[in-house]
Amino acid sequence: MYVVIMGCGRVGASLAAGLERLGHEVAVIDRDPQAFRRLGPDFRGRQVVGMGFHRDVLIEAGVEKAQAFAAVSSGDNSNIIAARVARESFGIERVVARIYDAKRAAVYERLGIPTVATVPWSTDRLMRMLLPDGVATAWREPSGTVAVLPLPIHEEWIGRPVRELEDATGCRVAFIVRFGTGLLPKADTAVQAEDTLYVAAVSGTVSDVTAAAAAPPQEG
Repeated sequence: MYVVIMGCGRVGASLAAGLERLGHEVAVIDRDPQAFRRLGPDFRGRQVVGMGFHRDVLIEAGVEKAQAFAAVSSGDNSNIIAARVARESFGIERVVARIYDAKRAAVYERLGIPTVATVPWSTDRLMRMLLPDGVATAWREPSGTVAVLPLPIHEEWIGRPVRELEDATGCRVAFIVRFGTGLLPKADTAVQAEDTLYVAAVSGTVSDVTAAAAAPPQEG
């Protein structure tokens, strides 16, 4: 596969090296010629100096034959403009943009541009490393709006149907790991001892969800 990468910072250079190791052809665009030093002496792909959203620069990088495009520069605006040009002007289907602002990422997702919201994803990974026994997201969709996390529950939830837990916490039970096997619960599926519940929750509500699940059910 031929891939064009805009941005030769640490992420862009690492992505280029990883793609080459897998046997793909890579072209890297950056406005700073010195940035290509990060690629190392073994890099075999194209190195194009310029702004990655300019048509002539993209053509020089071989975008017309590319099957994928990644915009991973340090600027949100540059990344999304370049991604849209690659998608809309050159018809590349596999396009992704790195976005620091999670709110912007959600907007661009609705425009059909897959994004990686750097800050939420990095925060989640750090939390998993710092708090191995705590609650941290197992997955977050690219805009950072929805998170999936393992949810510890109060022992009195055992025997209760999933729908009651969902109503009390405001989350959705995505799946349950029971005796080492995953299952998709129905509304009337009863929570069992030793279940590990993975729930989907809106970012910003995780603390409220975990607090509600840690409390016993409220009758009525």
